[in-house]
Amino acid sequence: MTLSFRGEFNQKVDGKGRMSIPADFRAVLADGDPRCPENPLPRMVVLHGPHLKNCLQAYTIEAMAEIEADIRAMPRGSEARKRASKMILGKSWDTEIDKDGRIVLPQRLRQQIGLDGEATMVAMGEYFEIWNADTYEGTEGAEMEAWLSEQSDDFDPLTLVYPPGED
Repeated sequence: MTLSFRGEFNQKVDGKGRMSIPADFRAVLADGDPRCPENPLPRMVVLHGPHLKNCLQAYTIEAMAEIEADIRAMPRGSEARKRASKMILGKSWDTEIDKDGRIVLPQRLRQQIGLDGEATMVAMGEYFEIWNADTYEGTEGAEMEAWLSEQSDDFDPLTLVYPPGED
């Protein structure tokens, strides 16, 4: 059974772009890297680009292989395949976590999301997002707070997964 990313973590980012990947996330990345545990330094694939709106997405090697297989299954020469290839494969960056549990985000990726000082990493199940901590709090946090204020006092998040009346 493949592990999932869970949790939300804030991590410092130094001037060179070094940041620690939380131990819980490193375990999922190792589980999703076919060359682990023989090679104890797990790899990950980071998606970037303007279509992601203020964040980066980090995937395990196996999860990205599944996405690539789905793209290859699309009709060759189709506009949809070209777009998916450019936006996913063309906007991906492979990296390896070092022995200290860190990665070094290139300056162009840090600039894309305005990352300096502190990052927020948010689990999304099969991947995790990397945000500038202030941006995340100001946009995503505010949107969630506004949405929750519209829900009833007895709102149960499980109803998002299992809507009432559906089996």
